[in-house]
Amino acid sequence: MDKPASDQIQNRPPWADFQSVDLMLCDINGVLRGKRIQVSALEKALRDGISLPASVFALDITGQTVEETGLGLAQGDTDRTCRLLPHTLAPVPWHRTPSGQVLMTMEELDGTPFFADPRHVLQKVLKRLEDKGLFPCVAVELEFYLVDQKEGADGLPQPPILPGTDERMHDTQVYSLDDLDSWEDFLVRVAEVCAVQRIPADNAVAEYAPGQFEINLTHQNNAVDACDQAILLKRAIKAIAIKEGMYATFMAKPYNGQAGSGMHIHVSLLDKDGNNVFADNHDLLRQAIAGACSMLPESMALFAPNANSYRRLQPHMYVPLHASWGFDNRTVALRIPSGDKNSTRLEHRVAGADANPYLVTAAILAAIDHGISEQLRPPSPIQDDANKLDLALLPYRWQDALDRFAQSHRLSQYLGKEFHRAYLINKRHELAEFDQHVTPLEYQWYQHLV
Repeated sequence: MDKPASDQIQNRPPWADFQSVDLMLCDINGVLRGKRIQVSALEKALRDGISLPASVFALDITGQTVEETGLGLAQGDTDRTCRLLPHTLAPVPWHRTPSGQVLMTMEELDGTPFFADPRHVLQKVLKRLEDKGLFPCVAVELEFYLVDQKEGADGLPQPPILPGTDERMHDTQVYSLDDLDSWEDFLVRVAEVCAVQRIPADNAVAEYAPGQFEINLTHQNNAVDACDQAILLKRAIKAIAIKEGMYATFMAKPYNGQAGSGMHIHVSLLDKDGNNVFADNHDLLRQAIAGACSMLPESMALFAPNANSYRRLQPHMYVPLHASWGFDNRTVALRIPSGDKNSTRLEHRVAGADANPYLVTAAILAAIDHGISEQLRPPSPIQDDANKLDLALLPYRWQDALDRFAQSHRLSQYLGKEFHRAYLINKRHELAEFDQHVTPLEYQWYQHLV
């Protein structure tokens, strides 16, 4: 006998109305790569996984395989198994046809984690803290710019036209409600998509430059989930911006003379009962701060992973330049926000919005674990403007940051020696390629004068 129609509807899988599904894997640059399959193949993919080459984690920012990593032709460009993460399966409202998306993670053929998958790198670090009975609670804040789809006369990006006007946006007021009103349609659409995709977006604020905004994600008791949500939020923002006739960019520094875009990571540590141990154990909090300060210089290659990342690291541009900390001080690298005692947390303010959230969070948590393990003591907190103090600068050139990363035995142990090596090779390759490129400014300065 046939089941009642109500039972049939109730037992339908969540993807029953989809026509296709995007299977997505986050590479070391934070770029989503993968396959689009017909929904008829989804159950098999959920059961068996799909195959992708390990070289997806050897791709540079341009999508070219860096063969020196050993993950490409040297090993025959062999496949690994990618497992779908069913809890991330969600609709994709911006596609013309009903479709979905789901994140994946890569495994070795024997089922063990693949060393170069950033998701596994983070899980490897989390295990260290969990073995101590400490469970990170993490929230991500992302800044970005909306830009016109049409470039300016100089061929460079330009701010968008204000909705309902012919006026190009030329300034902004930080925390401006008027700016939020002007972009209400875009921000409402982002909120609607976040609700559909179960991305816990909290609030949006106008930032310091024309077309710059910040969207915050709520705290998650699972740090990997928090990073999954950051990756999915970036995808949603970019897609919605295109639908609204703009682009969204998470470049660290899209405009000269304007503030860059950061990715701030909030971290507290919970015990097995869910209590915030930073609230009452100030010694543990200070050890965590000390570890985070001590490993900042060697981690800059992860916090600022691209050539453009280092354009953001300038004085008086709302980005910390020193391994410093303080209470409710936005000029330092590690801020302890004010508020309810049970919300005591560390806000890490160094990384750019262009960084990979899994790797940024892995580096932060590795440093926290190091500080706790070694019972380190932090420097004195900064009470005034850290930019006016004579403090040692963090590496603010790409080459210097990669050199510090290369010398870091601590990070290599936490992230895994194989990953540490592959990441370093990949980024040194990018730097070499970038340095060989002749820029428009060089023609402007030198073409007719030397």
